[in-house]
Amino acid sequence: MKIDLTPVDAPSIRTRPVYAPLEPRLASLHLIVADGEGADAVVDMLAKADNRAEILAAAHVMYTPGPNGTDLTAKLEALGAAQFYRAPTIPAMLPRLARVLLDAHMGTQFYLAGTEGLIGQAERDIMNTGFPHVAIQKEHRGSTLRRVQCVHCKGITENVATDPFKCSHCGLNLFVRDHYSRRLAAFQGVNIDAEDPGQVPESVVRFK
Repeated sequence: MKIDLTPVDAPSIRTRPVYAPLEPRLASLHLIVADGEGADAVVDMLAKADNRAEILAAAHVMYTPGPNGTDLTAKLEALGAAQFYRAPTIPAMLPRLARVLLDAHMGTQFYLAGTEGLIGQAERDIMNTGFPHVAIQKEHRGSTLRRVQCVHCKGITENVATDPFKCSHCGLNLFVRDHYSRRLAAFQGVNIDAEDPGQVPESVVRFK
C-alpha cells in the first residue's frame, strides 16, 4: 500500500485549525497565552489597540519559550501587563492556566499565539470550562512542529518534525495525517506499513 505524503492544503481539511491575526477586543479580563514567536503576535496586537493601556491593566500573560528555543520573555514582560508568568514548558504552564480559569468569568477574552501544540492544549482547557469558542482568538507563529497521537496505542508524541516518524510509545512507523482532534489537541498518526511491514518511505522533514 502506497501512501501519498504530499502535504494537503489546510482549507481542504475540515478539522484543520484556522488561524488569524489577533485583534484587540473589549473585555473584563484579557488572558494571553503564548510561546516562542507568539510573543510577537501579542506585541503586534497591542500595537493596533486604541485601548492598549486598558488591555494591559486587565491582562494576565502566560508565556513559555518555543520548542525551537525561541525565548522572547523580555519582550512580553516589558509590556507591563497586570500579571505576567513565565513557565519553562507548556506542561508546566497548563496547571497555572487551570487555576486562572477557575476565577475567570464570562466577558473574558482569550488570546492564544505561537505553536499549534500550545494553542491546541490551551484552547482545549479553556473550552472544557464552558467558555464559548468565539471568545478565543488564535494566531499561529513560529515553529510548525506537531503534537501527534498514535491512533493505535493512543500515546502522544510532542514536537514531531518528520513524516513518517516512529511513535515514541509503541515504536510503530506513523504517517502524520492533517486530521486534527480538538479534544486531544493533537494531529493523528497512523501506521504506514501495516499491510507491508518494513516498507516505510524515507522520512522527510515536514515540520520545523
